[in-house]
Amino acid sequence: MANNMREIKSHIKSINQMRQITKAMKLISTSKLKKARAQLELTLPYFNKVKETIADILEHSGDVESKYFALKEKKEGNKKAYIILTGDKGLAGGYNSNIIKLAEKTIGKDKDNAVLLVAGISGRAYFVRKNYNVHTEFDYAVQNPTVYRAREITDIILDMYNKQEVDEVDIIYTEMVSAITLQPKMLKLLPIEIGALREDIKDIEIKIDEKAKYEPSPSAVLDVLIPKYIKGIMYGVFVQAFTSEQNARMTAMDNATKNADEMLQKLNLNYNRARQAAITQEISEIVGGASALK
Repeated sequence: MANNMREIKSHIKSINQMRQITKAMKLISTSKLKKARAQLELTLPYFNKVKETIADILEHSGDVESKYFALKEKKEGNKKAYIILTGDKGLAGGYNSNIIKLAEKTIGKDKDNAVLLVAGISGRAYFVRKNYNVHTEFDYAVQNPTVYRAREITDIILDMYNKQEVDEVDIIYTEMVSAITLQPKMLKLLPIEIGALREDIKDIEIKIDEKAKYEPSPSAVLDVLIPKYIKGIMYGVFVQAFTSEQNARMTAMDNATKNADEMLQKLNLNYNRARQAAITQEISEIVGGASALK
């Protein structure tokens, strides 16, 4: 009985230690989540201004051509680049596995024509192990996203696209639809489809003078603005992925803490029962011994 009590007590101690860790990780994820949302809100005015200018050009310049727009003719065997945003760490429920599953499903059998630009240690290790064509120089963390990092990544993919090393660039990330709903999704980044661009900026209120002219031409201005627009998308996607990861980890750690509380409750009950049984046994032995002396 004493050995059983010692085992239960040791188990309670170890679960208490794990509970402290999961509770601390939940608080850290909550703090990072608030910080990431605040960063996104601070940078939104700049990117909204870029969208506003693009909306004005498309509204008042008719059909505008740009090297970043989708061509009507598509060639066979297109080389595609996939930017995949996974986490740097685990302990986030199904966050990493859901992104990896979507990426593998999207790439499918076109593995030979796919170049993977993976951000996040978890995803990078997985795709290297599975012998995918992982871009060796693309090694970025997803923690604490910044506009500077988004610009660096945008420069890399635009350079690959302009040199015709890839014909299409897609980004795979996790969108936080709500506090309890995380949705892995794919977004086509390049070439930009006019219809999708118009859909994205349809709610932008145009405040630019209709008589404004763009020099040397609307197309040339678009070629300058589109990279800034892509940088805005890139930064927004990184923030979405980062907040989704923190939300997933916060939820996972909250569930782990609740499970630990339930286990502690059961173990404490078992411990009290074992202790009560030990006390009862000792009393019985004392009473039995006293009766034998009579």
